[in-house]
Amino acid sequence: MKTERNILIAFCLNMLFSLIELFGGLFTGSIAILSDSLHDFGDALSIGLSYFLEKKSKKQPDLNYTYGYVRYSVMGSIITTLILLIGSLLVIFEAAKRLFNPVVINYDGMILLAIFGIIINLGATYFTRKGDSLNQRAVNLHMLEDVLGWIVVLIGAICMRFTNLYFLDAILSIGVALYIFYHAGKNITQITNLFLEKTPQNIDLVKLKADLLKIKGVLDVHHLHIRSLDGYKNYATMHVVLKKYDAKIKNQVKKELTKYAIGHSTIEIELVDEECWNHDCAIKDSNPNHHED
Repeated sequence: MKTERNILIAFCLNMLFSLIELFGGLFTGSIAILSDSLHDFGDALSIGLSYFLEKKSKKQPDLNYTYGYVRYSVMGSIITTLILLIGSLLVIFEAAKRLFNPVVINYDGMILLAIFGIIINLGATYFTRKGDSLNQRAVNLHMLEDVLGWIVVLIGAICMRFTNLYFLDAILSIGVALYIFYHAGKNITQITNLFLEKTPQNIDLVKLKADLLKIKGVLDVHHLHIRSLDGYKNYATMHVVLKKYDAKIKNQVKKELTKYAIGHSTIEIELVDEECWNHDCAIKDSNPNHHED
């Protein structure tokens, strides 16, 4: 598939360049480049896992995984995000020591490596710019971040060439590491919310319920739960109260749910005089018309 091929190309480019950065950072003495090599290595691992786990996640549900294999991609995100978090802390620690004890930097080597880095990452960005999966879009964002990071390194190297302010290397590396740590931390928060079954951030539960209640024939909606397996595909379960059963209304409800990126839904139809047995799942809200379970 084209998407998988593009992700594989991005992985190869990123892994190759992370190794070049490692030797380049040791040669130039730049901890900023060494920190970015760690970042790119983490990205390469993430992209590599994305490639294999995307194929795995497309397997159909079976007796062992009745919801399918989509959370394999989330597992890869956890591993690579933890690598980035730990790596960023190590880089900040080493850069802080360099801040008080600056060393001479081969800024000419830094400039050449930065230009090469911008070209390589722009190439990876080009290959992942268009895709038919959210996974490829995420990889594309990684590549764009790398391009920006190398632009920062290039600017810093040029400044050091004309000013000999070698402590700028440590400041740049701390800045890049903090930037990576911040975004990795946001990713961990999203993953945690995912496993805690928090309502997806892009779902307004109050508005969703209000839209469902606008459907002619729907008297009430309760026992409403929204979850996501991978942060993109949303799943819903609910009880819909009708005066009398009508399959058309059920189809209208499902159609409305698709507007909220809910592709899989389980809807239990209740008639108006039927007792709901799920009293322990009632969601308290401020709507006076809300029907308590």
